[in-house]
Amino acid sequence: MLQVNFLRDNKERVLEGLKKRQFKNLELVDEAIAADEERKRIQFELDSQLSEINKISKEIGLLMKEGKREEAESAKSKTAQYKESSSELKIQLEAKEAALLEILYQLPNIPNELVKSGASADDNEIIFQSHTVEGLGEGAIPHWELAKKYNLIDFELGVKIAGAGFPVYLGKGARLQRALVQYFLDKNVDKGYTEVNPPHVVNEASGFGTGQLPDKEGQMYYINEDKLYLIPTAEVPVTNLYRDVLLDEKDLPIKNTAFSQCYRREAGSYGAHVRGLNRLHQFEKVEIVRIEKPENSYAVLEEMVEHIKEILTDLELPFRVLRLCGGDTGFASAMTYDFEVWSAAQEMWLEVSSVSNFETFQANRLKCRYKADGKSQLVHTLNGSAMALPRIMAALLENNQTAEGIKLPKKIAEYARFEVIN
Repeated sequence: MLQVNFLRDNKERVLEGLKKRQFKNLELVDEAIAADEERKRIQFELDSQLSEINKISKEIGLLMKEGKREEAESAKSKTAQYKESSSELKIQLEAKEAALLEILYQLPNIPNELVKSGASADDNEIIFQSHTVEGLGEGAIPHWELAKKYNLIDFELGVKIAGAGFPVYLGKGARLQRALVQYFLDKNVDKGYTEVNPPHVVNEASGFGTGQLPDKEGQMYYINEDKLYLIPTAEVPVTNLYRDVLLDEKDLPIKNTAFSQCYRREAGSYGAHVRGLNRLHQFEKVEIVRIEKPENSYAVLEEMVEHIKEILTDLELPFRVLRLCGGDTGFASAMTYDFEVWSAAQEMWLEVSSVSNFETFQANRLKCRYKADGKSQLVHTLNGSAMALPRIMAALLENNQTAEGIKLPKKIAEYARFEVIN
C-alpha cells in the first residue's frame, strides 16, 4: 500500500508510474490526498476538544476546592458538550480513516523507473536468453501425451476426484516431483535461505498484508465457515511471519524458503494454452522470500535473478528472462522479472518463475519496520519462485524425450535416483 505522504510529495511521479501501468483511475490519487487532509482536519479538531476537556477538568477541581460550586457546575456542563462533540468527531474520524484506506487499497505500486510503459505481455523486455531455440520436429509428443505414455500423470483421475486442474502424479512422475522439490530447497538453503514450513491457509489480514486482497480475491479459494483462504503461494504466509513486527537492523537481511501446495481458481482460463500442466488449480512450488534494508533491495533483486538462472542452468533447460512492462507487472510489485523455459514439443515459452521487488508496498500493509539509530522505517520485501513445478515438469518431459525414453538432467537424476523414464 502506498503512503499518503508519498502520494502528496511525489504526485507527478506517482501519476507517471500509474500511466505506465495503464491504470485508469488516476483521480484516486487526488481523492486519497483530499481524504487525508480531511482526516487531519478532524483529528486536529478532536485533539483540540480533548485538550479543552482536560483543561476544563483541571479548572473544575480548582473551583470545587475554592467553593465556587456554581461556576464548577457550569464548567461541567461545558465539558459534557465537548464530550458529546468529541464522540461525534471520533465516529467521523473512523469513517474517514476507513474511506482513505479503501482508496489506498485500490492503488497499485509505482513501477521502478527502469520499468517501461506497456499494456500487456507483448510489451515485456527480453533481457537474457540462454539458447537459440527450435522445435523437436515431426513426431515430438507434448507432455500430456508423454505423461500418459509412461504412466506419470493421470489427468482424468484428477477430474474424477476433484475436477479439472487437479492432476494425480504416479510412479516416476511422483518421484520426479519429489526430487525437484528437494533439489530446489537444497539449492536455496545452500544460498543461505532458512527453510520454513508454513500453513497452507491464511486469514484475511494476511491476504491484505501481501496484496492478494482485494486485488486477487476472485482467484483464491475461500473456506467460508472458517473465513480462511487457501494460499496461492507460500509467499503469503512466509511474508506474514513479519506482520506487525519491529525488527532490529542486525536482524536483516532475512532470507526464507518454503515449499507448499498452491491453490488458484484461475477463473476464466480456457483453451489450448492451459492443457496438461500448463495451468492448474493446485500445484507445487518452492518460494524464496527476502526482507531487506531499502538501500540493498535492488542489488538483492539482481542476486535473486542470478540464483534462478543458476537453477535453470542445472536443469539444462533453454530459458529466457523478461523484465515486465508496467501493464504486466503485478499489483504490489515495483519491478518483476519473469523466467520462461522453452517447451520444445509445444514450441512455446512457459513461465516458471517471477522474481519481484515490492519495495515498501507490502511492508506498509504489514506494518513491518526495522529500527536503526533509534529510528524505525519500513523494510523492503522481495520474493521469487525457485521454482514452480508444473511447467518445469512439462519442459523436462518434452525437451528430453528420445527414442529410448525421457533422459533426466544429471543433477535431477541424482535426486530422483533414476536416469531414464521408459
